[in-house]
Amino acid sequence: MIQHGISHTPICRGQTKTHVTLRGIPDPVAHRKPKRGDRIIWQVTRVRISYNSCRDRHCPKCQSLKRAEWLEARRQHLLPTRYWHLVFTLPDLLRPLALRNKPQLYGLLFECAAQTLQTIARDPKHLGAQLGFTAVLHTWGQKLQFHPHLHCVVTGGGLDPRGKRWIRARPHFFLPIKVLARLFRGKFLHRLQELGQQGKLDLAGSTAALVDPAAWRRLLDQLYRTEWLVYAKPPFGGPDHVFRYLGRYTHRVAIANHRLIALRQGEVQFHYRDYADGDRKKTLGLSAAEFIRRFLLHVLPRGFVRIRHYGLLAARNVHTKLDAARELLGTPKPKDDPEVDLPWWQRLLRLTGIDLMLCPYCHQGRLIRTQLVTDPATIGRAPP
Repeated sequence: MIQHGISHTPICRGQTKTHVTLRGIPDPVAHRKPKRGDRIIWQVTRVRISYNSCRDRHCPKCQSLKRAEWLEARRQHLLPTRYWHLVFTLPDLLRPLALRNKPQLYGLLFECAAQTLQTIARDPKHLGAQLGFTAVLHTWGQKLQFHPHLHCVVTGGGLDPRGKRWIRARPHFFLPIKVLARLFRGKFLHRLQELGQQGKLDLAGSTAALVDPAAWRRLLDQLYRTEWLVYAKPPFGGPDHVFRYLGRYTHRVAIANHRLIALRQGEVQFHYRDYADGDRKKTLGLSAAEFIRRFLLHVLPRGFVRIRHYGLLAARNVHTKLDAARELLGTPKPKDDPEVDLPWWQRLLRLTGIDLMLCPYCHQGRLIRTQLVTDPATIGRAPP
């Protein structure tokens, strides 16, 4: 990969190369002059600017290849069994505290949801087996409000304690939801109390009143009386469908580019789905400042891991217990990928079917690299 200058200038092979000017730049980038670090793609008499990826995990545009590789890795670990889709949600009362203590409360959400699932599943009264599951943190709703919740894709069965038998869950009943919700609530609030006693919570701003022990106790009492939400259903279309659904968010945060409509007179307009009104597609307008404020609510703490694997899918069990489960279910172990050393654009083509080297105008010619523009005087500095 060329990392400096306007780095990628392919033309369409097999067609006559003619003079190209910036007048050929199509909207929506015609208003922006090329900067240092951008890539220009030349095709016959047209110019298309392809801005270098920022590779930030919060970017709504970047990391398509990372997403595709993640989905492929998940498919390598799928078992031929039913999967369930569970969602653990923090109640509204905890959201101000979660905003000021993201690493602590996000960590508790993962820890307590995982312990809850594993504890109930191991109980012989319910399943008596060790599950495998992947958990993905989401923190947003359709209108970009702060709404922390955890999506879990869970095997509909597991290994018995001796690892000699696969125990299947019942087809139309996985685990008791009320039991899951109440155990999750108990575990979470117990650990929350411990963090409070150890002085590991930031109690300031909108949560400053919780410094008073009586106010802290009242909050805990309210949370114990609240019914916490755990949602479960078999995934539509099988586990691959659920991973594809989650994959839209694993390498992106808050909102996708295709939902953005326009910026008019300082107002950002975007589409959202109103689940309370029959899942109807609607339009919402927010001031630019409010839109940015809502987006920034979902910036993750530095280094925080928002996708985690447990049970049979934990790293230490993938080559032992997961292989044992495959053998019991009669499915072969997937072969190592022989194409991991391919160039990134060829891997993207294989995984997604998106061919970045195909001419976007004639849809027949192949793009080839022809020139590297590096003169800072002609391209200016890189975009921020």
